[in-house]
Amino acid sequence: MAATAPGTTVQRVVLYHEDDPLRLVCGRTLAPVEVAYTTAGTLNADASNAVFVCHALTGDAVATGPDGWWSTMIGPGKAIDTNKLFVITPNLLGGCRGTTGPSSDDPSGNTYGLDFPPLAIADLVTVHRKLLQHLGIDRLHTAIGGSMGGMQVLQWLLQDHAQIERAVMVCASPRLTAQNLALSHVARRAILDDPDFHDGQYLRHGTRPARGLATARRLAHVTYLSEDGMARKFDRAEPEDRDAPPSAARDWLAPRYDVETYLEHQAAIFLERFDALSYLYLTRIMDAFDPFNNGAWTDPVLTNATTRAQVIAFSSDWRFGPEHSVAVRRGLRKAGLRAVESHVIASPWGHDSFLLDVPEYLDRVRAFVNT
Repeated sequence: MAATAPGTTVQRVVLYHEDDPLRLVCGRTLAPVEVAYTTAGTLNADASNAVFVCHALTGDAVATGPDGWWSTMIGPGKAIDTNKLFVITPNLLGGCRGTTGPSSDDPSGNTYGLDFPPLAIADLVTVHRKLLQHLGIDRLHTAIGGSMGGMQVLQWLLQDHAQIERAVMVCASPRLTAQNLALSHVARRAILDDPDFHDGQYLRHGTRPARGLATARRLAHVTYLSEDGMARKFDRAEPEDRDAPPSAARDWLAPRYDVETYLEHQAAIFLERFDALSYLYLTRIMDAFDPFNNGAWTDPVLTNATTRAQVIAFSSDWRFGPEHSVAVRRGLRKAGLRAVESHVIASPWGHDSFLLDVPEYLDRVRAFVNT
């Protein structure tokens, strides 16, 4: 076990072994598979208060506590109240924060690199369900996730609704648009074209594609914010030398505005905690997700489901905007789920709103989870 923050301990468990490997959607198998996860709160006697948190693209197992990426949502007295609920948060398959992924060592002791098998959202959910089995929990009080985490909840609901009593999907999408695919492609190209990438074996070369990964992160952060949110967050203060710019072009081209400095800071801290291979794999997983087959899916798998679902979008999110949540709701109802509520929350902060203290949003989740 490794302490990551006061009151937060990451646990690790090997869920799949060579004699019982994980069978992937792509047809390949994977073993061993280790999963890093945290828990918060206390599981009650009948294991009826378990909440499973599925994290977004660059998240990890630490969602609660001072350094938790979802501390606005989860904790004592919060919308997901750890005084009442037992919260499980794993790092997902393919990640780089303790769970087996492309930067892990293969059975021979070498880094997988691009020899790591292609993954699908369904594979992530299969591992989540295996973790739940390991913990001795049959049915979840709530499964919740934002962005890519919401995709996992949606897949889980379609895969085995009997395990979920309440499903909360925030800023989720059932199918990426061409614009989203294009943005992901540009981010991946920045990594793949970095001369330090070495065809995915950069760890063996003692390097890392830091320039490409930093560029991918800068681009992503622009898409997570709205124009209104950026205008509120950053003052477009003119440089002191506006009328007499530096004589050297190198100085003139350096970051001079608040938003530029912000993006440089975000890129720098991201390089300290994330791996380029995981970024490549996880973005590609999102690209391929299409559980409703572009609206043509007609299997009524949820007709007898007792699960209740809540779908939430934000007014200023242009990455996975309200139209994506409409498609989630429409697909679930077409699949036979009757209890689906949907909300569009007014917020100026774009896609990042799901991580922030937006009172109406948190109140909606609190009411739904406590009903």
